[in-house]
Amino acid sequence: MTFDQTTTATLPIAPAVPSTGRLRPLGLGEVRITGGHWADRQRVNATATLAHIEHWLEREGWLGNFDLAAGGALPAGRRGREFADSEVYKYLEAVAWQLGRDDDPELEARFRRTVARVAAAQEADGYLDTNFGRSGQGARWSDLEWGHELYCAGHLFQAAVARERTRPGSDDGLLGVATRLADLVCDVFGPDGIPSVCGHAEVETALVELGRVTGERRYIEQARLFVERRGTGVLRDIEWGRSYYQDDIPVREADVMRGHAVRANYLASGAADVAAETGDAELSAALRRQWANTVARRTYVTGGQGSHHQDEAFGDDFELPSDRAYSETCAGIASVQFSWRMLLAEGDAAYADLVERTLYNVVATSPSADGTAFYYANTLHRRTPGEAADPDVVSPRAEASLRAPWFEVSCCPPNVARTLASLDAYLATAGHDGSLQLHQYAPARIRTVLGTGQEVALAVATEYPADGRIAVTVENDATEPWTLQLRVPAWAAGATLTVGGETREVAPGYAEVRRAFRAGDVVTLDLPVSPHFVRADPRIDAVRGSLAVERGPVVYALESVDLPAGWEGVDDAVLDAEVAPRDADGRVLVRLAHRVSGDGPWPYATAPAGSAAEPADVALVPYNEWAERGPSTMRIWIPES
Repeated sequence: MTFDQTTTATLPIAPAVPSTGRLRPLGLGEVRITGGHWADRQRVNATATLAHIEHWLEREGWLGNFDLAAGGALPAGRRGREFADSEVYKYLEAVAWQLGRDDDPELEARFRRTVARVAAAQEADGYLDTNFGRSGQGARWSDLEWGHELYCAGHLFQAAVARERTRPGSDDGLLGVATRLADLVCDVFGPDGIPSVCGHAEVETALVELGRVTGERRYIEQARLFVERRGTGVLRDIEWGRSYYQDDIPVREADVMRGHAVRANYLASGAADVAAETGDAELSAALRRQWANTVARRTYVTGGQGSHHQDEAFGDDFELPSDRAYSETCAGIASVQFSWRMLLAEGDAAYADLVERTLYNVVATSPSADGTAFYYANTLHRRTPGEAADPDVVSPRAEASLRAPWFEVSCCPPNVARTLASLDAYLATAGHDGSLQLHQYAPARIRTVLGTGQEVALAVATEYPADGRIAVTVENDATEPWTLQLRVPAWAAGATLTVGGETREVAPGYAEVRRAFRAGDVVTLDLPVSPHFVRADPRIDAVRGSLAVERGPVVYALESVDLPAGWEGVDDAVLDAEVAPRDADGRVLVRLAHRVSGDGPWPYATAPAGSAAEPADVALVPYNEWAERGPSTMRIWIPES
């Protein structure tokens, strides 16, 4: 659906639409990003990334697997990992959201062709997975720890939800495919069925959304069963322990997120959905506790999560090494999903703060500027220059030293695509009290009807995050007072709000203006986005004695291509913390000295090694832009001199 400036949506066209909670999301059709950083990302996503993903799905045979299944030719010729089906479903979801933003007959035709190939592979009883269930393959549901059958089903459900919300009643058949499989899942794993869960959480949140869009309560109940079973030891133990797939502690008893970071965040998202639909206050409190402890102890300054490569997992509290940061792109996206659901449930600005940090410093970091190469893992410190990836070769996932076109495990590219295509739905919400909240800032048009019946039309003008001014212009007269709330990030001490010529300082949280607005009224929020140093908790051993630089929500990095001639790499630089970082001609500069060290026979001494040469002012680069200029070394945390 093309954005309509004369009408408003009656139900949110959004990835998450809870029936209860403090806030209602404003979806596609109500919010349209019209310019700036995120509009550029969405344009590239639509014009380059979607076709790029489709090309690789076809080339690698992951789409072809469905043709083989439909023709009875499996398992011979099947290609890709056991979860390859899910990448096709995430691609379909991304296309569905994109078609919800803009009509595109050619993209619509491609979508329908792909759905037809998927539908042809579905079996008579609703089962759909190209890796199990046929002669020569493992039996259905025989490898719940690693098989990803329910995980793949979940992504199919989410694709169908996106399609139904953007094109209600479409005749392409995708929703029918999804509900037939969901019915089978409920039959097989219901109260009297297999008393287990999937090793990779995801189906939980997908079942709830499918239940919301169809009105079928059975799906929500099945999601609740999966959440309640998790953590009771229903899966086999493995070398990394049951915590790897969160089967060690029941969800409502856990204090912090642990194990595989993507799985943990998807599980938490699903549990939040279940809590919202069942009114489970105890479950909500457990999730609130886990979110807070994870942010305080197990999250990188970028918002990234997951510090272990071997199991893609959270480390222990404060175990956050920069050079071994895994910080998987999918974990960042899953974290956004979890935080967004908590925001809708509780309305706390802290959740929106983490969404913003993660969007700018993980989600935006993964794709290249042209949208055809991606980071799987997002390190905070690169010690040696990487090697440019061959644009025509599949890369090992975490070992790709620069953004790569495709991976042997390519969950991240379609995950980025579906997130960017639906990003309009993460900007704003409405409260049940006749209020409207802006959580993320971008040039945008907003048209909605508040719970009181008041029609609201807004235009947001900003160059954020390059500039901290956000001007919100009201474009229609109100028939009664309503409340506009603008998020003031936790880092924005000294922010001001100007209304009707009067300016006041506003604290982090939400700045409120309540009045019977008139067309032409302007509310201006000024956020202090000057660059500044941040210091890590001293319990984070890996970066003790170092500083990072932030400017607004954007974390900055030192990249070797910006060093003065003669400097060998970023690890030879030390920071003069007495000289504050500053803006200069659109760049952020810091004062660095070149540490000169000899190559001795023993790397330990009783006195500091080396000396610092003449200092120089050196430009930093937004972390989400690093490695766009070729191989380099890079670090976010810079040692103090």
